[in-house]
Amino acid sequence: MKAFLAELVNLHKGEQEKNKTLIDVKRNISFRGTNLWALVCAIIIASVGLNINSTAVIIGAMLISPLMGPIVGTGFALGIYDFDLLKRSLKNLMIATIVSLIASTVYFFISPFKEAQSELLARTSPNIYDVMIAFFGGLVGVISITRVEKGNPIPGVAIATALMPPLCTAGFGLANGKWTYFFGAFYLYFINCVFICISTLVIVKYLKYPVKEDIDERHERQVKYSISFIIIIMLLPSAYFAYSLFEKQQFEQRINTFIEKEFTNKGQTVIYKKSSYNRVRKTLELAFLADTFTNQDIKEINRQLLHYGLLNTKVIIRQNTSLQNLKSDINNEISKNQSELIAKQQRITLLEKELKSKESDSKKMFTEANVLFPTINSLSMTKQQFYGKVDTTIIIPVLIYQANRPLNNRDLIKLSNWVKQRNNLNNLKVLYSK
Repeated sequence: MKAFLAELVNLHKGEQEKNKTLIDVKRNISFRGTNLWALVCAIIIASVGLNINSTAVIIGAMLISPLMGPIVGTGFALGIYDFDLLKRSLKNLMIATIVSLIASTVYFFISPFKEAQSELLARTSPNIYDVMIAFFGGLVGVISITRVEKGNPIPGVAIATALMPPLCTAGFGLANGKWTYFFGAFYLYFINCVFICISTLVIVKYLKYPVKEDIDERHERQVKYSISFIIIIMLLPSAYFAYSLFEKQQFEQRINTFIEKEFTNKGQTVIYKKSSYNRVRKTLELAFLADTFTNQDIKEINRQLLHYGLLNTKVIIRQNTSLQNLKSDINNEISKNQSELIAKQQRITLLEKELKSKESDSKKMFTEANVLFPTINSLSMTKQQFYGKVDTTIIIPVLIYQANRPLNNRDLIKLSNWVKQRNNLNNLKVLYSK
């Protein structure tokens, strides 16, 4: 049984030669040429995806991104005590991070869409679950890297660990001066980097990669203490955020139970609900379809909150005056819209009349012109805007006529003078059209 379990969890089976794996890792840490171009393109794609709230585009950017390389390189360097590789990996990770922040910040600065979408907001509040995703995703990724046959996990790891979207969100925060977005997203990015690195270190130690440099017990202990310190620094805030998220979800669940048992099950219809949660003071605003409540009723409702574990919570019921004001606001808005609609309709009617008048006059002018110039088959009168070099605009009337052949100069002058006199014009340009 022991041999069976050992075989079941054995990672040495199918393992690639260690030297070859190290060569692959070292080759992927550099951000020069192709890798740098791929990174910038992936950042722009991810930024567009976050900007337009497209999950598919964001996933595509994650698959393109080469950010995993230097992070995995850092984990390998710590595992085999290769401090030269560690310096190179951290240097390239810093370059990749700075380039990514610059690219995303420039994009969001010039983008006309400044509103934070749901995909972007999801990267601003990291918690302990993000730590778990980064660690276990990193485990799968590193195991795949050490295999002879890489298999399918690598794309899944790139999507799950999501290094690219937090960096883009941090760029959004920088571009728009929203520092809570920047620090929240950058903290999530840092969590992913650290715990992918830690999971890499675990696998390197488990597979017993040979160390490059022999270090004494004191230096080895220093490395372990440093790693433990970083893990604690990462875990404490994320655990706090996870606990806050749990408390908020519990609050919302208790609110729903309270409304269901105290109102819905008693035949009262809630038409409006808004809850506000913070540690000091919590509120619940409600409005009902037809029910009204006295001050005594509201006090009793607030006392019932204690039975549902809703401490430091106050119920505010919007009724009578509030609803009447709401109804009045809606009626005023409708009246305003109707006035605007009537004004627009009157304007349309006036323009239609003016257009019909112009059409009638154009037909009359053609009838008269055809008597004076029988060769003219049709004509059209319009006003054209001509733009000058110094931001000047000149409006010139233009007459376009169709005939079997162009009028001679004498008839052209005669036609021009007749049209100007007929329409009281000082200037006119006459054009021939076949």
